Order: sequence, then C-alpha cells, then structure tokens
Amino acid sequence: MTDPTGTRFGLVLDCADPDQLATFWAAALDYVNVGSAGAYVALYPRHGDGPKLLLQRVTETKTTKNRMHLDLEVSDIHAEADRLADLGAHPVTETAMCEHGSTWILMIDPEGNEFCVCDGGASGGAAANPAEAPGG
Repeated sequence: MTDPTGTRFGLVLDCADPDQLATFWAAALDYVNVGSAGAYVALYPRHGDGPKLLLQRVTETKTTKNRMHLDLEVSDIHAEADRLADLGAHPVTETAMCEHGSTWILMIDPEGNEFCVCDGGASGGAAANPAEAPGG
C-alpha cells in the first residue's frame, strides 16, 4: 500500500508452516501466492492495491496473544466468519463484540493467530477519523 510520501508497507506473519498457512490467507483475503523463497511465502492482492502479506517460518511456537492483528472489514461479519471457518479458521468467542459503533468477531487462523472480522463501523457511531476507530 502506498501513501502520499511513497512509503510502502507489508505485513509479516510468523508461522510454523508458511505453505499451509498461505492456502488459508490467500483464500481469506483473495490474494495470490506468488511463491516461496527459503522460510518465506509471499502473498499479494489479486485485485487493486493493498499490502503484501509475507508468511515467515519460525521455529518458536506461538505462546501469547498477537501484538498486532488483521481486521478484515466486510458488510456481513457473520457470513464472512462462516466462510473463513470453512477455510479452517475458528471463532474465539460465541458472540460478536461491539464497541464505539463497531462490531466484530474475534477469530483465529489455522495456526492460532488472532484476527477480527469487522463491520468497519457500519453498525453506526464509528469514529469520524479511521485512526480513532478501535478496530476489533
């Protein structure tokens, strides 16, 4: 993704099996697996602009909550959560969470990395500045 200064960024997700996890995240985000090199698998958006997602093989196992996570913003969080569950994700809680006009479902990917399926504030009362929104 590019900002007015020309800065680009990508996301890196540590995992045990980047090839296997690439299957999930490529389908979840409609990204394309462009290949692997050593401990890495690179995923890029199929359509339009967006950050790359690099899956990095690490030897240590995940032991605590991620310090950063992805928010997938969609119009129907329940339908999307069901679709992602069919791909191998799991909901963490039984019910959706709501705060500051946003509603989201906390989920984990097949390796246990947290992410949220969010309505992006569509439930009303979202922050005027996206930087102020809680994001799940």
